[in-house]
Amino acid sequence: MFWNETKSDKPYEAPDDIVDLAFKIKCKCLPLEHTRQLSLALHEALPWIVDEDSMGIHLIHGAESGNGWQRPEDTKNEVLYLSRRTRMSLRLPKERLDDAASLTGQTLSIDDYSIEVGESVVKPLSISSTIFSRYVQSSEQESEDDFLRRIYAELQGMNVEVSKLLCGKTHILQGLKGDVFTRSVMLAELKPDESVRVQQQGLGDGRKIGCGLFLAHKGIAPVKGIEDE
Repeated sequence: MFWNETKSDKPYEAPDDIVDLAFKIKCKCLPLEHTRQLSLALHEALPWIVDEDSMGIHLIHGAESGNGWQRPEDTKNEVLYLSRRTRMSLRLPKERLDDAASLTGQTLSIDDYSIEVGESVVKPLSISSTIFSRYVQSSEQESEDDFLRRIYAELQGMNVEVSKLLCGKTHILQGLKGDVFTRSVMLAELKPDESVRVQQQGLGDGRKIGCGLFLAHKGIAPVKGIEDE
């Protein structure tokens, strides 16, 4: 007799080689545009960041940023008010978790403001089929069509089959070497392993100023509604 039991498919689980480390913070408000200052403060507190290519710094966003596709136009003079639930997050290889956890108890200076860093929790990457990045590096000379073609080619090089790719609004961030022009990007209908792969590798440059980092999103419909307004 030949008897082959049918194997049940196990749900896909995101590997833990790259994760997010989310810190509680005590900070009432920050400059809305804090890209450069936050990156510099973290580089000073964690000098090994400069040599860690797979590390990323999530910019801090308050509840008013909604799904990440709306942002005040006057970023230089706006202040971001933070709630007690706001977190500061780093995307890290797991072997750097203990090193990064040393931030707990430190105070980061961001212009005339300060961030008191509290305890942290490890968060695995999402297997959501819809993910987005608030900031993917581009240039003012690059048209939206050229940008989308470039992003599509980069995803193909990562073995990610692109079904839905949506470009959002543009932003200018204060990078470490000057202003950085960015566009929001959403990807939908990804397979779980593709979603995780994009989150692990990111798109474009600038991980240490918050660029190219993807997060889970509830779905594409809310974004389409905003874009149509």
